[in-house]
Amino acid sequence: MTEPTPRTASGLPLVEISGGPRERGIAYGEAARDQIVAAMGFYERAFTQQTGLSWGGVLDRARGWLDPCRSFDADMVTEMEGIAEGAGVDLLDIMALNVRGEIIYDSSFRTMPAATETDDRDSSDGCTSFALAEGASGDGHVYAGQNWDWRHGTTDTILMLRVVQPPKPTLIMQVEAGQVGRHGANSAGIALNANGLGGRFGSAVGVPQTLIRRRVLDSARLSDALNVLVKTRAHIASNALLTHESGFAIDVETTPGPCQWMYPDDEGLLVHGNHYQAGIPPQLAESYRPLATDSLIRVPRARRGLDAVREARSPEQVRAAVHAAMSDHLGHPESLCTHPDPAAPEVRRWSTLLSSLVDLTSGEYRVTAGNPCENAYELMPWNLYDGPGSRS
Repeated sequence: MTEPTPRTASGLPLVEISGGPRERGIAYGEAARDQIVAAMGFYERAFTQQTGLSWGGVLDRARGWLDPCRSFDADMVTEMEGIAEGAGVDLLDIMALNVRGEIIYDSSFRTMPAATETDDRDSSDGCTSFALAEGASGDGHVYAGQNWDWRHGTTDTILMLRVVQPPKPTLIMQVEAGQVGRHGANSAGIALNANGLGGRFGSAVGVPQTLIRRRVLDSARLSDALNVLVKTRAHIASNALLTHESGFAIDVETTPGPCQWMYPDDEGLLVHGNHYQAGIPPQLAESYRPLATDSLIRVPRARRGLDAVREARSPEQVRAAVHAAMSDHLGHPESLCTHPDPAAPEVRRWSTLLSSLVDLTSGEYRVTAGNPCENAYELMPWNLYDGPGSRS
């Protein structure tokens, strides 16, 4: 009989996997079976309401991603096969959970006479990411994190995943159940925080975001992680903020076309939301409008709040300052700390599913189970630098 999945004090499932790709996948699927079934149920409702696709239609679309994903990283598809086996579902169910944004993006692109910003937002996570790089924190540590905003209906599908996979770095990530990658950090001292950007770049097939993000976090060197972002043709536009334990940080606005980038300010602070901040791609220049107008509020509010971290003199004071900053409610409910809008359809209600704060100096990984205004940062039971693939 399978043992119950461990949980944090606040109830977040904790899943730890190791071994080869298939072995890791089976362990993942067995541990997260209930959350995977819940995710499938939510996206079946969401796809039906937003695109008119039945779940069978979604799986038909997912089938078309098998070969491109295998070509990009066969081990990740093998891991998905293991997840499906462990959870007692089909590989296409797991593939659909990993390419859900790309399928929504393609469906609205194909079926709408003129794709709207609402359609773009439906396919993209809304998040506010930050790096407290060299000089930004008064305690001298390097931090990275974000408020992860997505569909409120996926709340019960979120879990914390630790992947031990020598010789690659060990990973800690927050993911939707069944996904092989999203946001997190690794034992090589690299953190990845990501945000949707939106915009239409044509219909050529690119690589899904879950696979790109996992490949970034599989990187043992910062230059390799950056190479993944710059050299991979993504299917949809997404922002990636890389932070390194050395105090270096860079933000890359990746698209199926050009990439643009930016660095922290002179004080070491870098914040990014869901609009292009390094520059508007030429393909969008004539008609670009932000994916989410609340991003224009969230970014300066986060910057203002995180400025206080420079005055913190201990990790405890840093956490308090970050917690206060990421709990900001200007523009509520679509504020930095996002709450569901009761006026929106159920499948389109957004909330901050989780706020993360990773200390890349000490290796401590903290998250809130839900809105930061209502929940404290909770220390995960794993340190980034424990186990195989660590900097030590």
